[in-house]
Amino acid sequence: MKVFEKAPAKINLSLDVLHKREDGYHEVEMVMTMVDLADRIEMQELPRDTIIISSQAGYIPLDEKNLAFQAARLIKDRYDVKQGVYIHLDKKIPVAAGLAGGSSDAAATLRGLNRLWKLGIGTDELQKLGAELGSDVPFCVTGGTAIARGRGEKLEPIESPPQCWVILAKPPINVSTSEIYGKLKAAGIRKHPSTEGVLRAIREKRFDLLCGELSNVLEEVTLDLYPEVRQLKEVMVKLGAEGVLMSGSGPTVFGLVSKETKIPRIYNGLRGFCKDVFAVRLLT
Repeated sequence: MKVFEKAPAKINLSLDVLHKREDGYHEVEMVMTMVDLADRIEMQELPRDTIIISSQAGYIPLDEKNLAFQAARLIKDRYDVKQGVYIHLDKKIPVAAGLAGGSSDAAATLRGLNRLWKLGIGTDELQKLGAELGSDVPFCVTGGTAIARGRGEKLEPIESPPQCWVILAKPPINVSTSEIYGKLKAAGIRKHPSTEGVLRAIREKRFDLLCGELSNVLEEVTLDLYPEVRQLKEVMVKLGAEGVLMSGSGPTVFGLVSKETKIPRIYNGLRGFCKDVFAVRLLT
């Protein structure tokens, strides 16, 4: 038997850091939603007790460093599953991009193995398992649009943003999330995002208001360390994207676009700066 799962990318419509916690993590408040750029995960039971991962992408680890591998091992250990599993990752989401590709793969693996092995694990429990793997995994278990608090694991589902196009562009660099958070001085953040402003824009289906409320406090760290991300933001604005923001810790920049007719100019203009450019819709 085989099961298949989609693992969509996420973007942050807002990302605020409130303070550094005693456990070393940062207390965050984020509004996250998913876009129609996704990895595809295929899972097949193996008779022997092992985990094998493959991928067409030559740049990701296929051992215990891979979050999907960790998800499979966690669910096997926690539920005493003796069967093995073969997992194939068809990667479309760029790696180390601020789009939660690895977290979404892990979440899809949890969902898929729950079905494959008929374990009957509820959504809340899957999210708790996900929280053991990474801060974005609980959100990726259910997707949709949500406010994430704590270190990202406390989720409040909300309605979807107004439908629009999303242009994603990742410059040819990788950014370490731990490095960016490590250099962030939470007490010195000059301007905090307005989560309420983002929520109001979503409630009222006001695309213009949403574009004006996009905000990410990690930008001040990433943009200083990687000037190419700042340049990418500026180019995207000049090309006509209506709301432009870095996702997560970067380096991917996204632009919200209301009219499909604008897409070719923005897409083609960005391809001059980086090869990883995608024009997708919000997943609503």
